[in-house]
Amino acid sequence: MFDYRAPADLLQGRVILVTGAGDGIGRACALSCAAHGATVVLLGRTLSKLEAVYDEIEAAGHPQPAICPLNLETAVEKDYNDLADQLFDTFGKLDGLVHNAAQLGPRTLIESVKHEAWLELMQVNVNAPFFLSKAMFPLLRAAPDASVVFLSSTVGRKARAYWGPYAVTKFAVEGLMQVMADEQDGTSEIRVNSVNPGATRTAMRKAAYPAEEPEKNPEPADIMPVFLYLLGPDSKGVNGQALDARG
Repeated sequence: MFDYRAPADLLQGRVILVTGAGDGIGRACALSCAAHGATVVLLGRTLSKLEAVYDEIEAAGHPQPAICPLNLETAVEKDYNDLADQLFDTFGKLDGLVHNAAQLGPRTLIESVKHEAWLELMQVNVNAPFFLSKAMFPLLRAAPDASVVFLSSTVGRKARAYWGPYAVTKFAVEGLMQVMADEQDGTSEIRVNSVNPGATRTAMRKAAYPAEEPEKNPEPADIMPVFLYLLGPDSKGVNGQALDARG
């Protein structure tokens, strides 16, 4: 695993938005950030899942989180701008943005991918992180050292057959990360990086590898060190890097 031990108060006073926060890696990231002192903004499409994470954070005595239901499949520019206005009025800044939400889509030959499936994955996996980042830039600039983290994939760095639009979207995410990182280099205190979580015990992994024994893979909570490192002050100056959660 990524070798980093986070101090208990690493994220004290920080506001961190996590997309897809109701389940899997997003849920683990939200819980971990809250446990290290952050006020977490829980963004996702299923309100009941977000409420469950909210309750878990509150029960543990961590800073009170915020819930922002948003369906990335149907969200438009106004939705992202309204969210930014809401966060600005409530917090005045955003210290961290974790682009976790994504869909797997069809795993088949490129020539067999349906038009609608291609567009849907591009909307959720690429367009949404772009629009959300764009809307959040003023809030990120208002923080002393903001961090943007994109979730990538092994097939977003070396493609494989039958991974279709998912692999293409993750290549796009890596490219978006690199462009944003290069633009912020020397012009702001915002750093932008990507994380490949690797094989992790999530619903998406199970859907992609139904014959795999899930207990062989780490839990989402086990891969949190790299996220804590990137979202905390110890990663100041780390920009444009493609990191691996498993070392």
